[in-house]
Amino acid sequence: MLIDTHCHIFFPEYDADRADVIARAQDVGVGKMIVVGTDISSSKKAIALAEAYPFIFATVGLHPHEAKAMDDALLQELENLSAHPKVVAIGETGLDFYYNRSEGDVQQQAFLAQIALAKKRRLPLVIHIRDAWDAAFDILEGQRAPRKENKAYFKEVGSVLHCFTGDKQIAARATAMVLYVSFSGIVTFAKTDALKEAATTVDPHFLLIETDCPFLAPQGFRGKRNEPSHIATTAKEVAALRNISMEDLAEITTANANRLFGLPPT
Repeated sequence: MLIDTHCHIFFPEYDADRADVIARAQDVGVGKMIVVGTDISSSKKAIALAEAYPFIFATVGLHPHEAKAMDDALLQELENLSAHPKVVAIGETGLDFYYNRSEGDVQQQAFLAQIALAKKRRLPLVIHIRDAWDAAFDILEGQRAPRKENKAYFKEVGSVLHCFTGDKQIAARATAMVLYVSFSGIVTFAKTDALKEAATTVDPHFLLIETDCPFLAPQGFRGKRNEPSHIATTAKEVAALRNISMEDLAEITTANANRLFGLPPT
């Protein structure tokens, strides 16, 4: 069984064939999917999908692109949504200094607010980082340091760096902080040697895979809409890089996803 730990199948790109997309994923061995919210509206859609399918789970959060919308009322609504039994994480949240669709300081404040919510709810974080490794790690390390319960949260609950694009040194820094590292279809692209090396060397206890669909379709599907069934292509690439079988890769990543997100074992 494979688990797509990060997909956005509530997007309008799937309105015409969403049920077929989900069925195709099941046909290639995707046993569970985590549908990730990026704002209040999409978080509600993620929950609705999780209610409709027993093998789908949801996250609720505010993407760094949308950080400028954060206020007390929105944060309270996220907290209310996070109480749903099918919600397994807070996010996606984090920092994106590549597009800067929200100002950097605004992104940081929204990130801190969602870290606080995740701690309160004892849920993992789904973290988006682009061109902001040092700033994001400074925030995460700062949140670990001040009080014993902060360290306990990260050690006992964990979080994930979704759609990882760093090198092996960044991956090692992440896993030392009990941050899981999730590889998307980017790892199948040409000229991603540093990323492939990270996928080869990352501690297997912290290894995850995802599609981030409808974005980032893997090699063989480039230029097309991505979907959860394509996780099999990414899994095959990561297994080859690590010189293990697809079965072993599936077992490792499924166990990791179940552990991090508190998913049922079957």
